Amino acid sequence: IAAEAQEASTSSEASRVPDMILGQADAPLTVTEYASFTCPHCANFHATVWDQFKKNYIDTGKVKFIYREVYFDKFGLWGAMVARCGGPEKYFGIADMLYDEQRDWLASNDPAGIADALRKVGLKAGLTKEAVDACLADQDMAKAMVAVYQTNATNDKIEGTPSFIVDGELLSGEMSYEEFAKKIDAKLAK
Repeated sequence: IAAEAQEASTSSEASRVPDMILGQADAPLTVTEYASFTCPHCANFHATVWDQFKKNYIDTGKVKFIYREVYFDKFGLWGAMVARCGGPEKYFGIADMLYDEQRDWLASNDPAGIADALRKVGLKAGLTKEAVDACLADQDMAKAMVAVYQTNATNDKIEGTPSFIVDGELLSGEMSYEEFAKKIDAKLAK
């Protein structure tokens, strides 16, 4: 009975914390990114690779993209809570802002200052102060997010960020757009 309760708990947490997905469900290739909103290497991927990758692979229907958050620290969790606050339709826009402004919102290195900076990101994204405050205060959601992250990261053997699973193959670390595209093209050619 304990195993059944654990399984039921895990599935209800997963339903509260769905994967964030871009692209067509029937795309020939699925790419899953594991990243943290506080990871400078993830922000670099976002700044140097993301736009071209999205334009050339996701927007063209070649890749279904799944984004999974990694929480190495509470600030990464808080950032993800703000990103999820606007629902799936605002998620990637808020995620863009979190990466583009990562140095700014992390600059204070003080929990109160970071929380205030994250509230400003949420407000800039069109969320109300009340909505952002409620999202940041939702401890049940935070626990569910951490549980889902731990399950996914363990299952996929994620040890660092950014990490990508491309057609079942784990790719870790920073890559240029050209390196990343070459790996994806090789999988699409199969």
